[in-house]
Amino acid sequence: MPITYSQAGVSIEEGEKTVDSIKDAARRTFSKNVLTGIGSFGAAFRIKGYKQPVLISSADGIGTKLKVAILAGRHDTVGECLVNHCVNDIMVQGADPLFFLDYFAMGTLDSAVATSVILGIARGCERNGCALIGGETAEMPGLYKDGDFDVAGFIVGACEEKGLITGKDIKPGDLLLGLNSDGLHTNGYSLARKLLFDVAKHKVRDVLPELGESVGDALLRVHVSYAPALRALRKAKLLKGAAHITGGGITDNTPRMLPPGTSAQINRDSWQVPALFELLRKIGNVPEDDWRRTFNLGIGMIVCVSPKDANQAMKLLTKVGFLPVELGEVVKSKKSEKPKVIYA
Repeated sequence: MPITYSQAGVSIEEGEKTVDSIKDAARRTFSKNVLTGIGSFGAAFRIKGYKQPVLISSADGIGTKLKVAILAGRHDTVGECLVNHCVNDIMVQGADPLFFLDYFAMGTLDSAVATSVILGIARGCERNGCALIGGETAEMPGLYKDGDFDVAGFIVGACEEKGLITGKDIKPGDLLLGLNSDGLHTNGYSLARKLLFDVAKHKVRDVLPELGESVGDALLRVHVSYAPALRALRKAKLLKGAAHITGGGITDNTPRMLPPGTSAQINRDSWQVPALFELLRKIGNVPEDDWRRTFNLGIGMIVCVSPKDANQAMKLLTKVGFLPVELGEVVKSKKSEKPKVIYA
């Protein structure tokens, strides 16, 4: 008997259906610098308007937040989370996003799921001024369990070489301002799922009084894009450094923007930790150090500014929709030691 590709578990028709469903959304993200259309072997993008351009790129995924999306049967937020995460990663170094590519893989391709995820990616690109110029949708029977999928993103941005943010001008006495997160963003979900689903035995649709919403809604909030905040500070020439608070929390990410001979002193009482993080800590009696290195605890971005610019920076950040708090300051340390966070 003849054996077809479909009998091996791969449906070409389902893949074509997915591509057809997202074409218009992808085209809406295009600018005049996109030189190829959907379906070309490689995507071409013209770099214009820069004298000495530096390209900054990043690749990332959503992690086990996808398991929550699968449990809840909701796939509309994770695509936008992916884009915002990648955008934040390159913008802390001074880049503006140019274009984005996605990778979606599933054991048995479900066009409705794939379309929902990729439409979220397109929505995130459109909101961040980033062109979705290509991607890959892969069906891989036997590699993923039924219903499971993975998604990753690849972003390229650019800035003028003189506009590259390296943190080299940061010095002791500079202030650290925290910008609010909107939940776990895209980190700490393996621990959160274990605590909420395995230890506390909650279901994804359970509404918890501590949260005022369902577990699924709390965990599937979109990862915030800090593009408006970083652009506002850069335009006003106030931004000395920035740290995207992802895996490793404030403890491990803040030092990444600091030069040798400095550390960050953070006042742990300077902001109110949201209820979700307090609930997770309580369920698992999570040690404080582990808690602080796993979750963002309500702070998704930290920016560094000069003390004389602090009031102006706070006003600009509030104007673009954030709730900045003064977390602490940069302090002097030994040049032989790596920058670190000191909690006060």
